[in-house]
Amino acid sequence: MSGLDPQAYLADVLDRIHDHMSNRLDELLPWNWKPAVQPHSEAA
Repeated sequence: MSGLDPQAYLADVLDRIHDHMSNRLDELLPWNWKPAVQPHSEAA
């Protein structure tokens, strides 16, 4: 529904949640989530 890849979302959130600040957990909700690492575009 949020246009996310569910596997990428869950993998990232489960990896980050253990050290994420408890007052900022709303950042990990699907509608606020942004991947921790942006994919690199390859230069030709």
